[in-house]
Amino acid sequence: MSNATVAKLLLVALAFCWGLSWTAMRVALDEVSPWAMRLIGYSIGATTLLILLKAQGRSLAIPYGRNWLHIFVAAMFLAVGFGVAGSFAQLMANTSRVIIVNYSMPVWGSSMAYFVLGERINARAALGLTLCVLGLAVLIYPVAEQSLREPIGLFLALCCAFCWGGGTVYMKWARIKGDLLAISFWQVVVGIAVFAILYPIFEGAPRFESLQWRTWAGLLFNGVLGTGIAYFIWFNIIGRLTTAMASLGSLVNPVVGVIGAVIILGDRLTVPDMIGFALISSAAACVLIPQRQKPPPDPA
Repeated sequence: MSNATVAKLLLVALAFCWGLSWTAMRVALDEVSPWAMRLIGYSIGATTLLILLKAQGRSLAIPYGRNWLHIFVAAMFLAVGFGVAGSFAQLMANTSRVIIVNYSMPVWGSSMAYFVLGERINARAALGLTLCVLGLAVLIYPVAEQSLREPIGLFLALCCAFCWGGGTVYMKWARIKGDLLAISFWQVVVGIAVFAILYPIFEGAPRFESLQWRTWAGLLFNGVLGTGIAYFIWFNIIGRLTTAMASLGSLVNPVVGVIGAVIILGDRLTVPDMIGFALISSAAACVLIPQRQKPPPDPA
């Protein structure tokens, strides 16, 4: 089996892991708080990543100095900020809408890269930003007329997208030395440490209560598949496929996520939801899928 074929199969597995992790989180949040859900989920995810790293004989070593500071800062975006905003967003808005808004992250990331990295915003990126704003307006306007709870949840989902986009840009800027999968592992570990501190502050002393099997299933899916195995799969994909193909495959994640929320959670997509989904997905495609380069002219 060729590398390209294996990578495409891995893309399907990744869509399953990352897409359905949102539904798994929502199931777990029925019984546990966002602080507990992230603390347990990240702990399971870090353990899974550690086993996979050791099984492949990969090094966890990161050079001393500023690299560790950069890992900490990136983790505050990618693990802590993303984790807090994403969890609370699902308590205030339908999971399907949270997924749709969250996957606007490539658009915001490209916009931030313009200011931080000096990357040029071309016509396609500008079109993507326009489509993204239109998609958000279509999603937020109908529910804003009914109550403030849903718009606040969608705002938190937008913060989630900002955190992921900002963390990605920061990683590019920092150029942290070390194995990328090991860097991701240490970021998750930072997330565990932060949530271990925040949990008693917001929840008090830990209470050990029996949980339903659905809750444990959600926690395990989010930790093992949505965090540990998903990261492992992604870093194997980018080594096998072109950027264009890997980016195109990542656009399947929100589709799987929304379908999972509809089937498992009973979310109902309205017409504005479907229009907003189409606009934001198109916006992400504008940013993620690189334009084909024209071949150089034949020498005279």
